[in-house]
Amino acid sequence: MKAIIITQPGGSTVLQFQERPVPQPEHGQVLIRVRAAGVNRSDILLRQGGYGMNPAGQIPGLEVAGTVEACGPTSSRWQIGDQLCALISGGGYAEYVAVDERHCLPIPPSLSFVEAASLPETVLTVWSTVFQWAHLTSGENFLVHGGSSGIGVTAIQLAKAFGAHAYATAGSDEKCTACEQLGAVKCINYKLEDFEQALQEVQLNVVLDMVGGDYTPKNLRLLATDGRLMFINAMQGADSQIHIPTLMQKRITISGSMLKPRDANFKAALTTEVEQQVWPLVADGRLKPIVYRTFPLSEAAQAQELMTGSDHIGKIILEIQ
Repeated sequence: MKAIIITQPGGSTVLQFQERPVPQPEHGQVLIRVRAAGVNRSDILLRQGGYGMNPAGQIPGLEVAGTVEACGPTSSRWQIGDQLCALISGGGYAEYVAVDERHCLPIPPSLSFVEAASLPETVLTVWSTVFQWAHLTSGENFLVHGGSSGIGVTAIQLAKAFGAHAYATAGSDEKCTACEQLGAVKCINYKLEDFEQALQEVQLNVVLDMVGGDYTPKNLRLLATDGRLMFINAMQGADSQIHIPTLMQKRITISGSMLKPRDANFKAALTTEVEQQVWPLVADGRLKPIVYRTFPLSEAAQAQELMTGSDHIGKIILEIQ
């Protein structure tokens, strides 16, 4: 099979298009013929060696969509030919990948492979962080930074669908308009306006932050009593100032999560809950996949460069014919 291989830690030029053996599905796995694969910042961090390990020889990619080519021993739910999308631990930039059958979701008839591939990583991340861990509920005020990212467009739509009031920040008026069209009450262009000043009259209950740095003290000041600040990245700085009396006075909870290293059983339980709670919203169009651009698999380096530039709105997808 054809696959994108990381030859050594480094820039996008270390990604090479190579031949690799087709993986064989083991117990409880299905082999998926990949038709589309999502591009995520985690893929870039892996390529750069950011997980404390040498990525040479690895195939990046954490989410795919395609058809079941074969079923491993003891696999029971899916059949050959089923159209699925799935969360995987790596290997998505390839023509085939073996996947834990519990981590797969059926592709609704209304979705293409490209659209379906844009969903697993963002939906599972947002559901586990914002709804399971931060307990966002109907009527609460929710802020997501990076509102036009894959995570952001998913978080805005899910917050609205479950009755919360979504707010966002983004880096251009075009991105802000897109966020508001998806359901954000207001999106602040952080390049033109201080989001803390713009939202000081809003009592925020949950903040989903992928920025870190000097955003943290602003988030804490904006949060209401019993507010929850959830981190899923720290793109502008891992170190932040925290005013402890503010935490004490408001009883603020600060936490964060990384989905990639969670064990298979956690991901299986999460996938089951997402299928029950979120997948009906996908099927009836209340949660829409937002795809910015597609690239052929051979142009994975260009796709990652586009993501690094942060000009996109929604997801970047690799198509595999």
